[in-house]
Amino acid sequence: MRILVLVDGSKWSQKAALHAFSIARGKEAKVVLFSVLDRKEVKAIAFHLSLRSENLEEMKRFEETAWKEMKKSVKEVITTLLELGRKEGINCSFRVVEGAAKDRILEEANSGKYDLVVMGAYGKSGKTRIGSLLEDVAGFIEPPIVIVR
Repeated sequence: MRILVLVDGSKWSQKAALHAFSIARGKEAKVVLFSVLDRKEVKAIAFHLSLRSENLEEMKRFEETAWKEMKKSVKEVITTLLELGRKEGINCSFRVVEGAAKDRILEEANSGKYDLVVMGAYGKSGKTRIGSLLEDVAGFIEPPIVIVR
């Protein structure tokens, strides 16, 4: 069994990874932690930061800083989850890709490599309604999907 876990750095995606570990435990399952770094998201963050600073010339600097922070944050979360999974005897690995989150998630989830996809119900925003990415991808993912709350 191969389980794909969508990791965006939110506490919900971390809960999803823990749930995937519990499913994998005792089975000869492999868990793949998967994250997408989206430049459009970074550009939006940089734009809003430059508006707040009232200095649009700073947008490129804000973008590079936000990109570095996003990469660092994802690396830290995945490293922590990998260590935890491996301590529990779970066969786990990770993939981090760049691109549009929706497209890259659907490409990976529907690649034929996975028997199950696990994701958090909410994203990084912490809003109490179902995450927009979940709404965008859930109906198009071919393997069974577990949504963790």
